[in-house]
Parts: sequence; C-alpha cells; structure tokens
Amino acid sequence: MKQGILSEILDYSNRANPYPLYEELRKTPVFHDGDGPYVISTYYDIQSLLHDPRLSSDSRNLAATAGDPLAEGGSEEASALPPSFLKLDPPEHDRLRRMTNRPFGPPHAPRRVDAMRGFLRDTVTGLIDNLGDPTRIDLVEQFAYPFPVTMICRLLGVPREDEARFHVWADTLAASLDPDPGSDPVEREKTTHDARMELGMYLAGLIEERRKAPGDDMLSQLAVGHGQNGTMSTMELLSTSALLLIAGHETTVNLIANGMLTLLRNPDVLKQLRKDPGLVVPLVEELLRFEPPVQLLPQRTPLVDIEVRGVTIPKGSSMWLVLASGNRDPNRFENPDCFDPHRKDVQHLGLGSGIHSCFGAPLARLEAQLALSELARRLEKPRLVEDPPPYRQNAVLRGPRHLPITCDGIRS
Repeated sequence: MKQGILSEILDYSNRANPYPLYEELRKTPVFHDGDGPYVISTYYDIQSLLHDPRLSSDSRNLAATAGDPLAEGGSEEASALPPSFLKLDPPEHDRLRRMTNRPFGPPHAPRRVDAMRGFLRDTVTGLIDNLGDPTRIDLVEQFAYPFPVTMICRLLGVPREDEARFHVWADTLAASLDPDPGSDPVEREKTTHDARMELGMYLAGLIEERRKAPGDDMLSQLAVGHGQNGTMSTMELLSTSALLLIAGHETTVNLIANGMLTLLRNPDVLKQLRKDPGLVVPLVEELLRFEPPVQLLPQRTPLVDIEVRGVTIPKGSSMWLVLASGNRDPNRFENPDCFDPHRKDVQHLGLGSGIHSCFGAPLARLEAQLALSELARRLEKPRLVEDPPPYRQNAVLRGPRHLPITCDGIRS
C-alpha cells in the first residue's frame, strides 16, 4: 500500500467519494506507515476495539503525536473548557454520562425524546413550507442545518433568537477536527480557542440563569438536578453543554444531507419511500451504514501494548478506527457498496458502539426519519443540480456543505 493513503483520505479532492480509498485500506487491516497512527479499517476489528477497555479516548494518554495528521486539531487543552465525557475514560466518563442521561432518557426521563415528536413534525412542516422557489433549493442551508439546530436548542433550553450564533461556533469547532493544509496553524488554533471561549462564556451565562429560574428544559435539570452521582460542577456542566450543542446537531445535519443525496441518487428507493413511509425506519439504519455522518474516530490510544491481527500496537500510540470502512467491509456485509433499505442484518457502526456509542442516537434517528419521509412525500420530482455537490472540508464529520436541488413543486 502506498504510504500516502492517509493523506489521500484527508485530501479534499477525495471527499466526495472516499470509499475506494477505504477499500484499498482494508487490504492492510492494521495499517501503519512507521510514523503516523495505526489505522484499523475492518468491521470485526473495529467492533472489538470499541468494546475493549484497554483502549483510551483520553488524549492525555497519547504518548506522541508527531506523525498523526489529526493530532493537532481540536485540542481542548487550548481552551478553558475541560474535556467532555466523550474524551474521557471510566470512571469519569461513566459518571458524567449517567448524569447527562438522567434528564434525557430512560429510566428517569423515558418520554423526553418521544414528547418532542409533535414539535419535530411542526418544525419539519414549517421548514418545507418556507423553502421558497422550488427550482432553487439548498437542502443543507434551508433544511438539514436549521432543523437539528432548532431541536437541540429546544431540548437544552437555548433561546430561539440565539440559535444563529451557534452556526459560526459549530462550524469553527467542527473544522478543528481536521487539518487544513492551506491554513496557518497558529491562526487556526487561535480561531478555535476563541470559538470555545465565546461558547463557554455564553453557556456560563445561560447556566446561571437556569440555576436562578429553572425550567423543564434539559440544561435546567442538569444545572439543578441531584442524583446518586451528585451534581455536575460548573466546568463539567459547561463542557457537557458544549458537547451536546455541537455534537447534537453536527452529525444530524450530515445524516439528513447524506440521506437526501443518497435518495436522489437512488430514485427507485425514493419512490418506494413516498409510497410506504414506514420504510423510513430501516432506510435510516441502512443509511447509517452506507453513508455514516462520522467517518472515523481518531486519537484512540492503547493503555497497554495490544495485539490486533498479529500486529503489536504499543502503549500510548495513536489509533484511528475508520467506521465508514468497517461499514463497507465485504466480510461483514453482502454487496456492501449497494444501498439497500431492505437489508436484513444492519448492525452498522454508524453510531459507534460500546461505552462511547452516540449519546443522542434516539433523537438523531427520529429527526432523520421524520425529515426524510416528509421530504420524500412533499417534494415533487426532486433532482440534483450537481453531483457530487460541494462537500465540507471535514473528513471526520463528512457531508455536503450545500445540496442544491430543483423540483417541480412542493405538495401541501
């Protein structure tokens, strides 16, 4: 395998279709070029490692980052915010995740997500009603972005008038996950730091307001709630809130945009969905396999020397788990490059697995199901304006930056 395959995966020119590169990568299931990260690309190895307690998500356990092209991006040490529970290991991870889950899902809040169904439907309806000229629609700007942003802000209790402020912060912090070869690393780090600080200061003020006058939103309950794990410190609450706000919509934007792009490329499936809205449930699961919004998990670190496929990966090494490659592994999925919503066995890696599986998975699934079924029902003969569409720079959180389409009309 050529040494530069990781650079090719990160190269923007391959963003529209990285899957041939993943196919090449799987020929060497544990890839290491002698300097960079150890890259794991096959389904069963990734699945096993996601459940392996010897693998750390805490970057403080990383021995060296010189050869890892993703190691320099998105360092939380550069900000006043401590690492979120996504970047911690047990027992700290488990304590914070349990506390965050208390106002979000079972057993303490079993109806939190389902109770939002009516608001979700109304928001989808309103966004489609206001798409404007049916011959000039950008489904990312006009739908896929504002829908999940509205949802996560409603869930946490962020005032509607402040939602627009998160667009800049979210784009900046999501972009920090990827290196940009053409950017000044010092300026880039400063931009990321400033965005984290601005978001942190905003959230600090919001948390103080909720402590004085709590509502029924999730942020209020996190701020004043008490359980067997106690109450979060202010810094833990800031870090957790920032995680939920950014991760709570970034991945869903990609899921919806990738979903509509895939449907428009598969008009027979789009026609099936229009006739049978119930198809959307297995369709979203297949979509999470076929075009996962999170392509890879960088900066996993062995706490001890571990062996994978006969290769010893030293303690403290950087590892990448390429979820999107595992999802297309022919040793796990028959005809993996075919999008088939009728596929019978879709145990995908699209929402991760193990203790770090996607926290917001129930909400993300519901959002995607409602969004795609309604778009399929209401858009008359939708067609892509350009294929591939322009993609975001990000190779980790991969999805279209714009999705221009045209259609013959919008049904009521």
